[in-house]
Amino acid sequence: MTQSATRRSVIKAGAIAAALALAGCTPARPDEESPSASPSTSSDPSASFAFATAARPAGLDPFLVVDTESHRVTRQVLETLVSVDPVTSAPVPLLAEAWSESEDGRIYDFTLRRGVTFHDGEPFNADAVCANFTRWYNLPAEARGNEVLTFRSVFKGFADTPDLSAYKSCTPVDEYTVRLELTTRLPGLIPALASPEFGISSPRALAEGRADTLSEDRGGNRISAYAQHPVGTGPFAFTSWIDDEVQLTSNPDYWGTRGQIRDLAFRTITSPESRLRALKNGEVDGYDLVTVSDVGDLARSGMQILQRDPYSVLYLGINQNFPGLDDLKMRQAIAHAVDKPALLEGLFLSGTKSANQFLPEKLGLRSDNVTNYGHNLEQAKELLAEAGYAGEELPFYYPRRVTRAYLPNPEKVYAELSRQLTAAGLNIRPVPIEWSDGYLEQISQKGDRALHLSGLSGTYMDADNFVGTLFGSYSEEFGYDDPQLFTKIDRARTLPADEDRAEAYRSISDRISTRVPAVPLAYPLSALTVSSRVAQYPTSPVLNEVFNYIRLNN
Repeated sequence: MTQSATRRSVIKAGAIAAALALAGCTPARPDEESPSASPSTSSDPSASFAFATAARPAGLDPFLVVDTESHRVTRQVLETLVSVDPVTSAPVPLLAEAWSESEDGRIYDFTLRRGVTFHDGEPFNADAVCANFTRWYNLPAEARGNEVLTFRSVFKGFADTPDLSAYKSCTPVDEYTVRLELTTRLPGLIPALASPEFGISSPRALAEGRADTLSEDRGGNRISAYAQHPVGTGPFAFTSWIDDEVQLTSNPDYWGTRGQIRDLAFRTITSPESRLRALKNGEVDGYDLVTVSDVGDLARSGMQILQRDPYSVLYLGINQNFPGLDDLKMRQAIAHAVDKPALLEGLFLSGTKSANQFLPEKLGLRSDNVTNYGHNLEQAKELLAEAGYAGEELPFYYPRRVTRAYLPNPEKVYAELSRQLTAAGLNIRPVPIEWSDGYLEQISQKGDRALHLSGLSGTYMDADNFVGTLFGSYSEEFGYDDPQLFTKIDRARTLPADEDRAEAYRSISDRISTRVPAVPLAYPLSALTVSSRVAQYPTSPVLNEVFNYIRLNN
């Protein structure tokens, strides 16, 4: 698989024309420092830094959450065995200094970094790593929720389905060597282990926090005590989580570079306008998910806008368990009703591209043979008539009061899609749901929805991160049961990283396009903004952005 170098663009104060375009070539920032490097700092961290987020974390146990804002925080606190190169996004050492693979691809030996301790003083060693893998594999069904957890996407099953699971065992070979055994070859394993869900927790903290025992918090989320006080090995240790603010502090015993930031706050500000105002007033030092309406004001105010390589997909989900939507002609009609260029105009940052498949271009696996459903109202109406559609109401779920990397303005995106679908003759009923009321949970379970807006931001560089997560097995999100596709995905994920694997994933894209379980809409461009106080920020298309690598101007 060929991976293109990551493009980092920054738009500085005064470059308003470039900011409004947000797609021109600009100098790369000097932020290619490897996560495995350990540059020294001349003094202990002393700075305070506040970052505004678009939503509250769902929880701070990275293994049990799937949302970006939770992982934004946990990446600071917990580390994975493997990280990603900031330029190529290829795997690089982190808590594992090296690894080797057996000839049959079923055994991996990891050499662990020495001299690392958890924030609670517990030693990081092979026993700790295997305690985490054992916990993940044996996770009780009642703790898994409705969303597709990354462990299931990567390993296909837990301990209660051993015939399905690619995971077999984790064994400490010695104090600093771990052996991971699989039931099948899994070439995407090493990239997957860089995903934040595989952050290594202190075994003592997991036990004391009863990590797998969930109860409802004040916001209605079911989380454990551990998920409210995570303990890892990262450059920042958890301090507090009160209402809409999570406080972290620099880890004095961190094995790597501590950077300049001592006190780090993640502050939830759900309104884009309020985030912009907070940055301009100096209340925060930056925020993610810049919207089209922010760009000109940010540039005029002397802020920096940093964009990432697109590595997410926005889609219109279709629930085949809703009456009538199990008819392929209905789903094809919906696909033909969507005018993607019109949808993108004015709602997404310039440079965002329409999508006709679910694998982002950065993976280099684009298929030229997918079925394209161009905007064609007449064809959509003909297909609806052939399907026998008689104007039945179609509930359309969409989130409110949130900004996502793949969905910068959900209310406006819904309004435009609803207009397009109505023009084709579909009877759309809006069902707005507050993001904080568990939107992802609601679209992942049985319900009366016909359509929904969602997306996926990739967390590691492998095609399985997208098609495996979305379509690797039956899910209530789509009500889509396709044994032929499931078999194709199971086979592709075991193939060596060569042209056969690439062709297998192209064939998967072709199959998805003919069955239309969902309509891919866009590969959104993602951007964040920071004040002039920031000299360097570690942008990453997979959002592997750890704040000890932020450099501040004196």
